[in-house]
Amino acid sequence: MSESHLSALKSRHADLDAKIANEERRPAPDTGLLAQMKKQKLKSKEEMRAIA
Repeated sequence: MSESHLSALKSRHADLDAKIANEERRPAPDTGLLAQMKKQKLKSKEEMRAIA
């Protein structure tokens, strides 16, 4: 895979991390949304490991 793909995955991972943190700070976080975002974050991390 290309370096740009790895860059995109890193960016997506960081973006999801920020969104998860924001959602967790809410008074009543959406647990379904949190679970979905955490799965996406894990998937991007696994893809990064596969490339590296």
